Amino acid sequence: MAIATSTILYPSALLRQVTARLFPPQRTVLLKPEARFFPTPSRNARATPAIKLQIRAARTESSGVSLGFRAPHFELSEPLTGKVWSLDEFESYPALLVMFICNHCPFVKHLKKDIVKLANFYMPKGLAVVAISSNSTITHPQDGPEFMAEEAKLLNYPFPYLFDESQEVALAFGAVCTPEFFLFRKDGRRPFELFYHGQFDDSRPSNNVPVNGRDLSLAIDRVLSGQQAPSVQKPSVGCSIKWHPGKDQ
Repeated sequence: MAIATSTILYPSALLRQVTARLFPPQRTVLLKPEARFFPTPSRNARATPAIKLQIRAARTESSGVSLGFRAPHFELSEPLTGKVWSLDEFESYPALLVMFICNHCPFVKHLKKDIVKLANFYMPKGLAVVAISSNSTITHPQDGPEFMAEEAKLLNYPFPYLFDESQEVALAFGAVCTPEFFLFRKDGRRPFELFYHGQFDDSRPSNNVPVNGRDLSLAIDRVLSGQQAPSVQKPSVGCSIKWHPGKDQ
């Protein structure tokens, strides 16, 4: 007499069998990371035109100051030494270069070492040079006087680097960006007259054009040799001066 046998399924084994019948195993396909986020469209899908994104740094161009403009008087402190400098101290020089710069602006950082080279080359030839920072330390504390002193010492500036805390000097010059270059000519006892108001050269932080200081150097050569001002003066391009809150230009 045959004895019937039966299989006893414990709960866990029974659950696995039921699960396998209801949810049969599927083939697993591993996708590359880029395929997960950018799946390949089907052949019937309509192609979407590609969109090119360009990221550009905010930039401001110098403008609004005519040649012949008289250099305005100023008295500003030099954070590195504590000395107060005025326009009168440069009266004996045949030419004066006033540069509005700052610490943080990428356009200024791009040129800093070459600005120092240019100054070291032309100052022995009779050019007076002064740099001014007019940026608000309320919005940009990294441009404050203590950091200006560190910058001047680190880069060994051969010219005074002055702090225009009130921003009145920038307004008097009509400066709007950093860097911005004002080259003045001195004719005897007459006040300094604006000879050149333009760019350092064609180089920018992102255009891969080598820095050579060509435009400003040409203007300095002309002013020191008594020639006429360059007929073509491209505007300087840089960051806007950071005005105090409520004083935006």
